[in-house]
Amino acid sequence: MIDVFILAAMVDVKLLEYLESFLTERRRELNKNILEKRTNHFTVAIEDVYQLHNTSAVIRSCDVFGIQNVHVIEEVNVKRIDREIAMGAQKWVDINRYPTTKECLKTLKDKGYQIVATTPHDDSKVLSEFDLSKPSAFFFGREQQGLSDIVLEAADCKLHIPMVGFTESLNISVSAAIILQHVSSELRKTNIDWSLPEEEKLQKRMEWAKKVIKSHEQIIARYHNNE
Repeated sequence: MIDVFILAAMVDVKLLEYLESFLTERRRELNKNILEKRTNHFTVAIEDVYQLHNTSAVIRSCDVFGIQNVHVIEEVNVKRIDREIAMGAQKWVDINRYPTTKECLKTLKDKGYQIVATTPHDDSKVLSEFDLSKPSAFFFGREQQGLSDIVLEAADCKLHIPMVGFTESLNISVSAAIILQHVSSELRKTNIDWSLPEEEKLQKRMEWAKKVIKSHEQIIARYHNNE
């Protein structure tokens, strides 16, 4: 069983409901519906990608396909997220940053994830044959060099997208989108318990409400003053 990445103290449900009363009904329902489709069964790690728009595009794909946590390794390339490319996805996906690949690998292994290296080499498995049952962290590497030897040696599984043209690789953001679309859609057809824990859903509802309501600090202070 994987622990959630950031689990605060028990959420004050009455405060949450009070704060959400300042949202439109459509926004409240949208938050709840999206959270029902979020998962930590799969997660994504991006290793020292050079082009900023590629990292941002992967984060956007994670949001689109319901992946709640992204892990960004910045051992060589340290950059901010490109807001225009990510299209606001960085607000709704949890971005975990690491100064080294080893630290990221250790964190994910400690949380029970198998390490999946995306590579067309080393007798990697075809995407359609991937075992969905295990909690998995999909690692994507740099544009030219691919994943580091550290990741390839630590990998429990290697995975590739089948191709029939002269080109043997895809842009990292395209690869991530294809893999995440496949594994997330197939996962939802199974009986695997892939949903976020109820406590984390409440926590995310609280976080997301605060991100939408600009005056949330004053509203929360007023709530506590009236208790």
